[in-house]
Amino acid sequence: MAQTIGRHALGLGILGWIIIGGLAGWIGSKIMKTDAQMGIILNIVVGVVGGLLGGFILSLFGTDVEGGGLWFSFFTCLLGAVILLFLVKLVTGRR
Repeated sequence: MAQTIGRHALGLGILGWIIIGGLAGWIGSKIMKTDAQMGIILNIVVGVVGGLLGGFILSLFGTDVEGGGLWFSFFTCLLGAVILLFLVKLVTGRR
C-alpha cells in the first residue's frame, strides 16, 4: 500500500502536489466553511494530506489511484480534504 502511494506521489511531482493540494484544500475549506480560519499553507497541507487520505480510501474500494490522471488526482485530493476537515471539526467540536 505505501509503495502505491509513494509511486503516485512521485509521479505527480512535488510542485504538482503543492498546486493540486493547495487548490483542493482551498475548495475543501470553502465547502466545509473553514476558509476564514485557514491560510494558504494550511490549505496546501490539508490538500496534500487529503490526497493521501483520499487515495488510501479509494484504494480500499479497489480503485486504481495511480492511473487516474490529473483530474482524478484533484478530485481525490478534494474528497480527502473534505473528509479530513470533517473529521477535524468532529474532533474539535467546531461548527
